[in-house]
Amino acid sequence: MIRTALSDFADRINIPARRRTGPMTFTPNRIKIEVLAGLTVALALVPEAVAFALVAGVEPLVGLYAAFIVGLITAVFGGRPGMISGATGALAVVMVSLVASHGVEYLFATVVLMGVLQIAAGVFRLGKFIRLVPHPVMLGFVNGLAIVIGMAQLSQFQTAPPPPTDHPGPFHILNGTWMEGSQLILMLGLVALTMFLIWVTPKITKAVPAPLAGIGIVAALVIGFGIDVRTVGDMSSIAGGLPPFHVPEVPLNFETLEIIVPYAVILAAIGLIESLLTLNLVGEIVEERGGASQECVAQGVANTVTGFFGGMGGCAMIGQSMINIKSGARTRLSGITAALFLLAFILFGSGLIERIPLAALVGVMFMVVIGTFAWESIKIMARVPRIDAFVIVLVTVVTVWHDLAVAVVVGVIVSALAYSWNASRRIDARTETIGDTKVYRLTGPLFFGSAEGFAELFDIKGDPQNVIVDFDDSRVVDQSALQAIEALAAKYMAAGKTLQLRHLTRDCHDLLSTAGQLMVDSDDDPEYGLAVDYGVRLGRLGSGH
Repeated sequence: MIRTALSDFADRINIPARRRTGPMTFTPNRIKIEVLAGLTVALALVPEAVAFALVAGVEPLVGLYAAFIVGLITAVFGGRPGMISGATGALAVVMVSLVASHGVEYLFATVVLMGVLQIAAGVFRLGKFIRLVPHPVMLGFVNGLAIVIGMAQLSQFQTAPPPPTDHPGPFHILNGTWMEGSQLILMLGLVALTMFLIWVTPKITKAVPAPLAGIGIVAALVIGFGIDVRTVGDMSSIAGGLPPFHVPEVPLNFETLEIIVPYAVILAAIGLIESLLTLNLVGEIVEERGGASQECVAQGVANTVTGFFGGMGGCAMIGQSMINIKSGARTRLSGITAALFLLAFILFGSGLIERIPLAALVGVMFMVVIGTFAWESIKIMARVPRIDAFVIVLVTVVTVWHDLAVAVVVGVIVSALAYSWNASRRIDARTETIGDTKVYRLTGPLFFGSAEGFAELFDIKGDPQNVIVDFDDSRVVDQSALQAIEALAAKYMAAGKTLQLRHLTRDCHDLLSTAGQLMVDSDDDPEYGLAVDYGVRLGRLGSGH
Protein backbone atom coordinates (compact mmCIF):
# COMPACT_ATOMS: atom_id res chain seq x y z
CA MET A 1 0.00 0.00 0.00
CA ILE A 2 2.81 2.39 0.87
CA ARG A 3 4.63 1.66 -2.37
CA THR A 4 1.35 2.41 -4.16
CA ALA A 5 1.27 5.83 -2.47
CA LEU A 6 4.66 6.68 -3.97
CA SER A 7 3.50 5.45 -7.38
CA ASP A 8 0.40 7.65 -7.12
CA PHE A 9 2.69 10.55 -6.24
CA ALA A 10 4.60 9.93 -9.48
CA ASP A 11 1.33 9.82 -11.41
CA ARG A 12 0.16 13.14 -9.94
CA ILE A 13 3.20 14.98 -11.24
CA ASN A 14 2.99 13.28 -14.63
CA ILE A 15 6.17 11.22 -14.37
CA PRO A 16 6.15 8.21 -16.68
CA ALA A 17 6.51 5.02 -14.67
CA ARG A 18 9.02 3.03 -16.66
CA ARG A 19 12.43 1.53 -16.08
CA ARG A 20 15.27 2.73 -18.25
CA THR A 21 16.83 -0.30 -19.87
CA GLY A 22 19.91 1.51 -21.19
CA PRO A 23 21.55 4.90 -21.70
CA MET A 24 19.11 7.59 -22.83
CA THR A 25 19.70 8.90 -26.35
CA PHE A 26 20.46 12.62 -26.52
CA THR A 27 18.16 13.71 -29.30
CA PRO A 28 17.66 17.46 -29.92
CA ASN A 29 14.32 17.26 -28.10
CA ARG A 30 15.88 15.49 -25.11
CA ILE A 31 18.67 18.08 -24.91
CA LYS A 32 16.07 20.88 -25.02
CA ILE A 33 14.10 19.28 -22.17
CA GLU A 34 17.22 18.83 -20.04
CA VAL A 35 18.51 22.37 -20.63
CA LEU A 36 15.16 24.02 -19.92
CA ALA A 37 14.75 21.89 -16.78
CA GLY A 38 18.21 23.00 -15.67
CA LEU A 39 17.31 26.65 -16.24
CA THR A 40 14.13 26.24 -14.18
CA VAL A 41 16.06 24.64 -11.34
CA ALA A 42 18.74 27.34 -11.44
CA LEU A 43 16.13 30.08 -11.10
CA ALA A 44 14.64 28.30 -8.09
CA LEU A 45 18.10 27.75 -6.56
CA VAL A 46 19.00 31.44 -6.36
CA PRO A 47 16.64 32.60 -3.57
CA GLU A 48 17.06 29.30 -1.71
CA ALA A 49 20.86 29.57 -1.67
CA VAL A 50 20.73 33.22 -0.60
CA ALA A 51 18.18 32.52 2.13
CA PHE A 52 20.10 29.55 3.55
CA ALA A 53 23.34 31.54 3.52
CA LEU A 54 21.66 34.26 5.56
CA VAL A 55 20.30 31.61 7.96
CA ALA A 56 23.84 30.28 8.45
CA GLY A 57 25.13 33.79 9.08
CA VAL A 58 27.39 34.03 6.01
CA GLU A 59 27.48 36.16 2.85
CA PRO A 60 24.99 35.24 0.08
CA LEU A 61 27.82 34.36 -2.32
CA VAL A 62 28.95 31.66 0.13
CA GLY A 63 25.61 29.94 -0.40
CA LEU A 64 25.60 30.54 -4.16
CA TYR A 65 29.12 29.14 -4.56
CA ALA A 66 28.07 26.07 -2.60
CA ALA A 67 25.01 25.60 -4.80
CA PHE A 68 27.16 25.85 -7.94
CA ILE A 69 30.05 23.58 -6.85
CA VAL A 70 28.03 20.95 -5.00
CA GLY A 71 25.40 20.95 -7.74
CA LEU A 72 27.96 20.54 -10.53
CA ILE A 73 30.06 17.77 -8.95
CA THR A 74 27.10 15.69 -7.78
CA ALA A 75 25.39 16.11 -11.15
CA VAL A 76 28.47 14.64 -12.87
CA PHE A 77 29.41 11.91 -10.38
CA GLY A 78 26.30 11.35 -8.21
CA GLY A 79 24.41 8.13 -7.79
CA ARG A 80 21.17 9.15 -9.51
CA PRO A 81 20.75 11.24 -12.70
CA GLY A 82 18.14 13.94 -12.20
CA MET A 83 18.95 14.68 -8.56
CA ILE A 84 19.81 18.26 -7.64
CA SER A 85 22.12 19.22 -4.78
CA GLY A 86 23.03 22.56 -3.25
CA ALA A 87 23.00 24.60 -0.05
CA THR A 88 20.16 23.41 2.21
CA GLY A 89 18.34 24.63 5.27
CA ALA A 90 18.91 21.36 7.15
CA LEU A 91 22.66 22.08 7.13
CA ALA A 92 22.34 25.84 7.57
CA VAL A 93 20.58 25.57 10.94
CA VAL A 94 23.51 23.51 12.27
CA MET A 95 26.13 25.86 10.83
CA VAL A 96 24.76 29.04 12.36
CA SER A 97 26.09 28.41 15.87
CA LEU A 98 29.55 27.49 14.54
CA VAL A 99 29.75 30.68 12.46
CA ALA A 100 28.46 32.80 15.33
CA SER A 101 30.99 31.42 17.83
CA HIS A 102 34.12 30.87 15.69
CA GLY A 103 33.68 32.61 12.33
CA VAL A 104 33.32 31.60 8.71
CA GLU A 105 36.86 30.18 8.34
CA TYR A 106 36.02 27.44 10.81
CA LEU A 107 32.91 26.73 8.74
CA PHE A 108 35.04 26.19 5.64
CA ALA A 109 37.35 23.83 7.56
CA THR A 110 34.32 21.96 8.89
CA VAL A 111 32.88 21.55 5.39
CA VAL A 112 36.19 20.06 4.20
CA LEU A 113 36.20 17.54 7.05
CA MET A 114 32.51 16.85 6.47
CA GLY A 115 33.34 15.95 2.89
CA VAL A 116 36.17 13.64 3.94
CA LEU A 117 33.81 11.78 6.29
CA GLN A 118 31.23 11.39 3.52
CA ILE A 119 33.88 10.04 1.14
CA ALA A 120 34.85 7.50 3.81
CA ALA A 121 31.19 6.51 4.18
CA GLY A 122 31.05 5.86 0.45
CA VAL A 123 34.34 3.95 0.32
CA PHE A 124 33.21 1.67 3.14
CA ARG A 125 29.78 1.34 1.49
CA LEU A 126 27.86 2.62 4.50
CA GLY A 127 25.25 4.04 2.16
CA LYS A 128 23.75 0.56 1.80
CA PHE A 129 22.32 0.91 5.30
CA ILE A 130 19.76 3.33 3.87
CA ARG A 131 17.95 0.12 2.89
CA LEU A 132 17.07 -0.23 6.57
CA VAL A 133 14.83 2.84 6.33
CA PRO A 134 11.25 1.49 6.05
CA HIS A 135 8.64 2.96 3.72
CA PRO A 136 6.64 4.53 6.58
CA VAL A 137 9.78 6.51 7.47
CA MET A 138 10.17 7.50 3.83
CA LEU A 139 6.60 8.78 3.73
CA GLY A 140 7.09 10.70 6.97
CA PHE A 141 10.31 12.17 5.56
CA VAL A 142 8.53 13.28 2.38
CA ASN A 143 5.59 14.78 4.26
CA GLY A 144 7.75 16.51 6.86
CA LEU A 145 10.07 17.98 4.27
CA ALA A 146 7.10 19.21 2.23
CA ILE A 147 5.81 21.05 5.30
CA VAL A 148 9.27 22.50 6.02
CA ILE A 149 9.60 23.71 2.42
CA GLY A 150 6.16 25.29 2.61
CA MET A 151 6.86 27.03 5.91
CA ALA A 152 10.15 28.38 4.57
CA GLN A 153 8.20 30.31 1.92
CA LEU A 154 6.19 32.17 4.55
CA SER A 155 9.08 34.57 5.19
CA GLN A 156 8.42 36.10 1.75
CA PHE A 157 5.04 37.31 3.03
CA GLN A 158 6.68 39.30 5.86
CA THR A 159 8.02 42.81 5.97
CA ALA A 160 10.29 42.05 8.94
CA PRO A 161 11.67 38.72 10.22
CA PRO A 162 10.78 37.38 13.67
CA PRO A 163 12.97 38.53 16.56
CA PRO A 164 16.02 36.29 17.20
CA THR A 165 15.83 33.70 19.96
CA ASP A 166 18.19 31.09 21.38
CA HIS A 167 15.71 28.27 20.84
CA PRO A 168 13.62 28.97 17.73
CA GLY A 169 10.86 26.43 17.21
CA PRO A 170 9.39 25.42 13.88
CA PHE A 171 6.65 28.03 14.20
CA HIS A 172 8.98 30.85 15.26
CA ILE A 173 8.65 32.28 11.77
CA LEU A 174 5.01 33.15 12.54
CA ASN A 175 6.22 35.85 14.94
CA GLY A 176 7.44 38.07 12.09
CA THR A 177 5.71 41.21 10.82
CA TRP A 178 3.29 40.30 8.03
CA MET A 179 2.35 42.18 4.88
CA GLU A 180 -0.98 43.95 4.95
CA GLY A 181 -3.52 45.47 2.59
CA SER A 182 -2.77 45.82 -1.10
CA GLN A 183 0.80 44.62 -0.68
CA LEU A 184 -0.37 41.28 0.69
CA ILE A 185 -3.19 40.96 -1.88
CA LEU A 186 -0.76 41.63 -4.75
CA MET A 187 1.73 39.09 -3.40
CA LEU A 188 -0.95 36.42 -2.99
CA GLY A 189 -2.35 37.17 -6.44
CA LEU A 190 1.00 36.73 -8.16
CA VAL A 191 1.68 33.51 -6.23
CA ALA A 192 -1.74 32.16 -7.22
CA LEU A 193 -1.18 33.21 -10.85
CA THR A 194 2.15 31.37 -10.92
CA MET A 195 0.58 28.23 -9.48
CA PHE A 196 -2.26 28.42 -12.02
CA LEU A 197 0.20 28.78 -14.90
CA ILE A 198 2.20 25.77 -13.69
CA TRP A 199 -1.03 23.76 -13.51
CA VAL A 200 -2.42 24.81 -16.89
CA THR A 201 0.75 24.91 -19.02
CA PRO A 202 1.08 21.10 -19.46
CA LYS A 203 -2.50 21.04 -20.73
CA ILE A 204 -1.59 23.54 -23.46
CA THR A 205 1.99 22.64 -24.38
CA LYS A 206 4.85 20.49 -23.19
CA ALA A 207 7.47 22.44 -25.14
CA VAL A 208 8.42 24.48 -22.06
CA PRO A 209 8.64 23.21 -18.46
CA ALA A 210 5.60 24.44 -16.56
CA PRO A 211 7.59 26.06 -13.69
CA LEU A 212 9.74 27.97 -16.19
CA ALA A 213 6.61 29.19 -17.99
CA GLY A 214 5.11 30.35 -14.68
CA ILE A 215 8.26 32.24 -13.68
CA GLY A 216 8.73 33.77 -17.13
CA ILE A 217 5.15 35.02 -17.60
CA VAL A 218 4.80 36.46 -14.09
CA ALA A 219 8.24 38.11 -14.32
CA ALA A 220 7.32 39.62 -17.69
CA LEU A 221 4.07 41.03 -16.27
CA VAL A 222 5.80 42.54 -13.24
CA ILE A 223 8.65 44.06 -15.27
CA GLY A 224 6.45 45.13 -18.18
CA PHE A 225 3.84 46.90 -16.04
CA GLY A 226 6.32 48.17 -13.45
CA ILE A 227 4.50 46.43 -10.59
CA ASP A 228 6.10 47.24 -7.24
CA VAL A 229 6.72 43.86 -5.56
CA ARG A 230 9.66 42.25 -3.81
CA THR A 231 12.27 40.78 -6.13
CA VAL A 232 15.32 38.55 -5.80
CA GLY A 233 17.46 41.69 -5.66
CA ASP A 234 15.64 42.81 -2.50
CA MET A 235 17.11 39.82 -0.68
CA SER A 236 20.71 40.51 -1.68
CA SER A 237 22.86 41.15 -4.70
CA ILE A 238 24.01 37.92 -6.38
CA ALA A 239 26.72 39.53 -8.51
CA GLY A 240 30.20 38.11 -8.06
CA GLY A 241 33.18 36.45 -9.72
CA LEU A 242 34.46 32.91 -9.98
CA PRO A 243 34.81 31.19 -6.61
CA PRO A 244 38.46 31.67 -5.55
CA PHE A 245 40.60 28.84 -4.17
CA HIS A 246 41.02 29.43 -0.46
CA VAL A 247 42.64 27.30 2.23
CA PRO A 248 40.65 27.77 5.46
CA GLU A 249 42.61 30.07 7.76
CA VAL A 250 42.41 28.06 10.97
CA PRO A 251 45.19 26.82 13.27
CA LEU A 252 46.22 23.25 12.44
CA ASN A 253 46.11 21.87 15.97
CA PHE A 254 44.11 19.59 18.24
CA GLU A 255 42.02 22.47 19.58
CA THR A 256 40.71 23.19 16.08
CA LEU A 257 39.76 19.55 15.65
CA GLU A 258 37.87 19.64 18.96
CA ILE A 259 35.81 22.51 17.56
CA ILE A 260 35.09 21.27 14.04
CA VAL A 261 34.84 17.47 14.46
CA PRO A 262 31.43 17.44 16.25
CA TYR A 263 29.94 19.80 13.66
CA ALA A 264 31.51 17.86 10.77
CA VAL A 265 30.07 14.56 12.01
CA ILE A 266 26.58 16.03 12.42
CA LEU A 267 26.67 17.80 9.05
CA ALA A 268 28.00 14.69 7.28
CA ALA A 269 25.25 12.54 8.80
CA ILE A 270 22.46 15.00 7.99
CA GLY A 271 23.77 15.55 4.48
CA LEU A 272 24.03 11.83 3.71
CA ILE A 273 20.66 10.96 5.23
CA GLU A 274 18.86 13.68 3.26
CA SER A 275 20.77 12.82 0.07
CA LEU A 276 20.21 9.07 0.31
CA LEU A 277 16.52 9.45 1.13
CA THR A 278 16.14 11.78 -1.83
CA LEU A 279 18.03 9.22 -3.92
CA ASN A 280 15.54 6.55 -2.85
CA LEU A 281 12.56 8.81 -3.53
CA VAL A 282 13.76 9.73 -7.01
CA GLY A 283 14.56 6.06 -7.57
CA GLU A 284 10.99 5.11 -6.69
CA ILE A 285 9.67 7.63 -9.19
CA VAL A 286 11.92 6.76 -12.14
CA GLU A 287 12.09 3.09 -11.12
CA GLU A 288 15.86 2.79 -10.69
CA ARG A 289 17.87 1.28 -7.86
CA GLY A 290 21.39 1.44 -6.44
CA GLY A 291 23.93 4.24 -6.42
CA ALA A 292 24.02 4.87 -2.64
CA SER A 293 27.78 4.46 -2.22
CA GLN A 294 28.45 6.47 -5.38
CA GLU A 295 26.23 9.25 -4.05
CA CYS A 296 28.11 9.28 -0.72
CA VAL A 297 31.45 9.69 -2.50
CA ALA A 298 30.07 12.37 -4.84
CA GLN A 299 28.61 14.35 -1.93
CA GLY A 300 31.90 14.02 -0.07
CA VAL A 301 34.04 15.17 -2.97
CA ALA A 302 31.65 18.06 -3.62
CA ASN A 303 31.79 19.28 -0.03
CA THR A 304 35.55 18.88 0.24
CA VAL A 305 36.04 20.98 -2.89
CA THR A 306 33.43 23.49 -1.74
CA GLY A 307 35.26 24.04 1.54
CA PHE A 308 38.38 25.05 -0.39
CA PHE A 309 36.44 27.46 -2.62
CA GLY A 310 34.57 29.47 0.00
CA GLY A 311 31.26 27.58 -0.04
CA MET A 312 29.04 26.52 2.85
CA GLY A 313 28.61 22.92 1.70
CA GLY A 314 25.38 21.20 0.83
CA CYS A 315 23.49 18.02 0.03
CA ALA A 316 20.62 16.79 -2.13
CA MET A 317 17.57 19.05 -2.31
CA ILE A 318 14.23 17.29 -2.58
CA GLY A 319 12.35 20.41 -3.69
CA GLN A 320 14.68 21.24 -6.59
CA SER A 321 14.98 17.55 -7.47
CA MET A 322 11.21 17.36 -7.80
CA ILE A 323 11.17 20.50 -9.97
CA ASN A 324 13.79 18.89 -12.19
CA ILE A 325 11.99 15.56 -12.48
CA LYS A 326 8.63 17.25 -13.01
CA SER A 327 10.15 19.31 -15.82
CA GLY A 328 10.98 16.06 -17.62
CA ALA A 329 14.70 15.75 -16.83
CA ARG A 330 16.11 12.22 -16.66
CA THR A 331 19.86 12.62 -17.27
CA ARG A 332 22.88 14.28 -15.71
CA LEU A 333 22.73 17.08 -18.28
CA SER A 334 19.95 18.90 -16.40
CA GLY A 335 21.95 19.08 -13.17
CA ILE A 336 25.10 20.18 -14.99
CA THR A 337 23.09 22.81 -16.87
CA ALA A 338 21.50 24.09 -13.65
CA ALA A 339 24.92 24.56 -12.04
CA LEU A 340 26.34 26.34 -15.10
CA PHE A 341 23.28 28.60 -15.37
CA LEU A 342 23.71 29.47 -11.70
CA LEU A 343 27.34 30.42 -12.32
CA ALA A 344 26.28 32.49 -15.33
CA PHE A 345 23.75 34.34 -13.15
CA ILE A 346 26.54 35.19 -10.70
CA LEU A 347 29.01 36.30 -13.38
CA PHE A 348 26.84 37.96 -16.03
CA GLY A 349 23.09 37.82 -15.36
CA SER A 350 22.69 39.18 -11.85
CA GLY A 351 20.96 42.36 -13.05
CA LEU A 352 18.24 40.39 -14.84
CA ILE A 353 17.82 37.66 -12.24
CA GLU A 354 17.52 40.18 -9.43
CA ARG A 355 14.41 41.60 -11.16
CA ILE A 356 12.49 38.30 -10.93
CA PRO A 357 9.59 38.68 -8.45
CA LEU A 358 9.87 36.48 -5.40
CA ALA A 359 6.16 35.74 -5.71
CA ALA A 360 6.84 33.69 -8.85
CA LEU A 361 9.47 31.58 -7.10
CA VAL A 362 7.22 31.15 -4.06
CA GLY A 363 4.47 29.90 -6.36
CA VAL A 364 6.85 27.34 -7.85
CA MET A 365 7.84 26.11 -4.39
CA PHE A 366 4.21 25.87 -3.26
CA MET A 367 3.54 23.63 -6.26
CA VAL A 368 6.56 21.58 -5.22
CA VAL A 369 5.02 21.23 -1.76
CA ILE A 370 1.73 20.04 -3.23
CA GLY A 371 3.52 17.56 -5.46
CA THR A 372 5.94 16.36 -2.77
CA PHE A 373 3.49 15.70 0.05
CA ALA A 374 2.35 12.06 -0.13
CA TRP A 375 -1.38 12.72 0.07
CA GLU A 376 -2.12 9.02 -0.32
CA SER A 377 -0.46 8.44 3.05
CA ILE A 378 -3.49 10.10 4.65
CA LYS A 379 -5.87 7.72 2.89
CA ILE A 380 -3.93 4.58 3.82
CA MET A 381 -3.66 5.46 7.51
CA ALA A 382 -6.72 3.35 8.34
CA ARG A 383 -5.56 0.40 6.22
CA VAL A 384 -1.91 -0.06 7.20
CA PRO A 385 -0.86 -1.49 10.59
CA ARG A 386 -1.26 1.04 13.37
CA ILE A 387 2.46 1.10 14.10
CA ASP A 388 3.17 2.08 10.46
CA ALA A 389 0.62 4.87 10.66
CA PHE A 390 2.19 6.04 13.93
CA VAL A 391 5.68 6.04 12.37
CA ILE A 392 4.49 8.14 9.41
CA VAL A 393 3.03 10.76 11.74
CA LEU A 394 6.00 10.59 14.15
CA VAL A 395 8.63 11.13 11.45
CA THR A 396 6.59 13.95 9.93
CA VAL A 397 6.28 15.76 13.26
CA VAL A 398 9.92 15.28 14.29
CA THR A 399 11.13 16.46 10.86
CA VAL A 400 9.13 19.66 11.26
CA TRP A 401 9.81 20.17 14.96
CA HIS A 402 13.48 19.17 15.14
CA ASP A 403 15.40 18.04 12.05
CA LEU A 404 15.51 15.36 9.39
CA ALA A 405 18.37 13.27 10.79
CA VAL A 406 16.77 12.87 14.21
CA ALA A 407 13.40 12.11 12.60
CA VAL A 408 14.81 9.30 10.45
CA VAL A 409 16.77 7.77 13.33
CA VAL A 410 13.70 7.88 15.59
CA GLY A 411 11.52 6.37 12.86
CA VAL A 412 13.97 3.52 12.19
CA ILE A 413 14.32 2.76 15.91
CA VAL A 414 10.56 2.68 16.47
CA SER A 415 10.05 0.49 13.39
CA ALA A 416 12.82 -1.88 14.50
CA LEU A 417 11.40 -2.17 18.01
CA ALA A 418 7.93 -2.82 16.60
CA TYR A 419 9.31 -5.53 14.32
CA SER A 420 11.24 -7.13 17.17
CA TRP A 421 8.15 -7.13 19.38
CA ASN A 422 6.01 -8.72 16.68
CA ALA A 423 8.68 -11.29 15.83
CA SER A 424 9.14 -12.18 19.50
CA ARG A 425 5.50 -13.30 19.64
CA ARG A 426 5.80 -15.56 16.59
CA ILE A 427 7.88 -18.25 18.31
CA ASP A 428 5.73 -21.36 18.76
CA ALA A 429 5.94 -25.14 18.77
CA ARG A 430 3.82 -28.04 17.58
CA THR A 431 4.25 -31.15 19.70
CA GLU A 432 3.68 -34.82 19.07
CA THR A 433 4.45 -37.89 21.18
CA ILE A 434 5.80 -41.04 19.53
CA GLY A 435 6.16 -43.84 22.10
CA ASP A 436 8.43 -42.57 24.85
CA THR A 437 9.67 -39.64 22.71
CA LYS A 438 8.19 -36.14 22.51
CA VAL A 439 8.95 -33.96 19.50
CA TYR A 440 8.84 -30.14 19.61
CA ARG A 441 8.61 -28.68 16.06
CA LEU A 442 9.51 -24.99 16.40
CA THR A 443 8.24 -22.21 14.16
CA GLY A 444 9.38 -18.59 14.14
CA PRO A 445 12.72 -16.86 14.69
CA LEU A 446 14.71 -17.43 17.88
CA PHE A 447 16.52 -14.25 18.92
CA PHE A 448 16.89 -11.97 21.92
CA GLY A 449 13.25 -10.90 21.78
CA SER A 450 11.80 -14.41 21.64
CA ALA A 451 14.30 -16.21 23.92
CA GLU A 452 12.01 -15.98 26.96
CA GLY A 453 8.99 -17.23 25.01
CA PHE A 454 11.12 -20.09 23.67
CA ALA A 455 11.96 -21.27 27.20
CA GLU A 456 8.26 -21.22 28.17
CA LEU A 457 7.34 -23.66 25.38
CA PHE A 458 8.86 -26.69 27.14
CA ASP A 459 7.40 -28.82 29.93
CA ILE A 460 10.63 -30.26 31.28
CA LYS A 461 9.10 -31.98 34.31
CA GLY A 462 6.18 -33.46 32.38
CA ASP A 463 8.12 -34.52 29.28
CA PRO A 464 9.04 -38.20 28.72
CA GLN A 465 12.58 -39.54 28.92
CA ASN A 466 13.46 -38.69 25.31
CA VAL A 467 12.87 -35.23 23.82
CA ILE A 468 13.58 -33.96 20.29
CA VAL A 469 13.59 -30.27 19.38
CA ASP A 470 13.27 -29.75 15.63
CA PHE A 471 14.41 -26.32 14.29
CA ASP A 472 13.43 -27.01 10.67
CA ASP A 473 10.84 -24.20 10.60
CA SER A 474 12.77 -21.90 12.90
CA ARG A 475 15.94 -19.85 12.59
CA VAL A 476 18.60 -19.18 15.21
CA VAL A 477 19.52 -15.52 14.84
CA ASP A 478 21.89 -14.27 17.54
CA GLN A 479 23.93 -14.99 20.66
CA SER A 480 20.87 -14.69 22.89
CA ALA A 481 19.28 -17.54 20.91
CA LEU A 482 22.37 -19.71 21.39
CA GLN A 483 22.32 -18.98 25.11
CA ALA A 484 18.64 -19.96 25.30
CA ILE A 485 19.44 -23.30 23.63
CA GLU A 486 22.33 -23.88 26.05
CA ALA A 487 20.08 -23.14 29.02
CA LEU A 488 17.40 -25.53 27.75
CA ALA A 489 19.96 -28.32 27.27
CA ALA A 490 21.29 -27.78 30.77
CA LYS A 491 17.80 -28.06 32.28
CA TYR A 492 17.05 -31.35 30.49
CA MET A 493 20.44 -32.75 31.50
CA ALA A 494 19.80 -31.74 35.12
CA ALA A 495 16.44 -33.55 34.93
CA GLY A 496 18.25 -36.69 33.70
CA LYS A 497 16.47 -36.71 30.34
CA THR A 498 17.83 -37.18 26.82
CA LEU A 499 17.59 -34.19 24.48
CA GLN A 500 18.29 -34.14 20.74
CA LEU A 501 18.51 -31.01 18.59
CA ARG A 502 17.74 -31.34 14.89
CA HIS A 503 18.08 -29.11 11.83
CA LEU A 504 20.57 -26.67 13.30
CA THR A 505 23.41 -25.24 11.21
CA ARG A 506 27.09 -26.08 11.50
CA ASP A 507 27.54 -22.56 12.88
CA CYS A 508 25.34 -23.52 15.80
CA HIS A 509 27.31 -26.72 16.29
CA ASP A 510 30.57 -24.75 16.43
CA LEU A 511 29.26 -22.08 18.76
CA LEU A 512 27.32 -24.23 21.21
CA SER A 513 29.27 -25.92 23.96
CA THR A 514 26.99 -28.24 25.97
CA ALA A 515 24.07 -28.25 23.53
CA GLY A 516 26.39 -28.70 20.55
CA GLN A 517 27.01 -32.28 21.57
CA LEU A 518 23.27 -32.98 21.41
CA MET A 519 22.85 -32.03 17.75
CA VAL A 520 21.82 -34.67 15.23
CA ASP A 521 23.36 -34.04 11.79
CA SER A 522 21.37 -34.75 8.64
CA ASP A 523 21.64 -34.00 4.93
CA ASP A 524 18.86 -31.41 5.02
CA ASP A 525 20.36 -29.24 7.75
CA PRO A 526 20.01 -25.53 6.91
CA GLU A 527 22.94 -23.26 6.08
CA TYR A 528 22.91 -19.65 7.19
CA GLY A 529 25.19 -17.32 9.11
CA LEU A 530 24.44 -16.16 12.63
CA ALA A 531 24.51 -12.53 13.74
CA VAL A 532 26.90 -13.21 16.60
CA ASP A 533 30.11 -11.58 17.68
CA TYR A 534 33.15 -13.08 15.98
CA GLY A 535 35.00 -12.85 19.26
CA VAL A 536 32.50 -15.34 20.68
CA ARG A 537 33.03 -17.60 17.66
CA LEU A 538 36.81 -17.55 18.02
CA GLY A 539 36.58 -18.02 21.77
CA ARG A 540 34.42 -21.13 21.34
CA LEU A 541 36.68 -22.60 18.68
CA GLY A 542 39.79 -21.80 20.69
CA SER A 543 38.32 -23.72 23.62
CA GLY A 544 37.97 -26.82 21.46
CA HIS A 545 34.17 -26.65 21.05
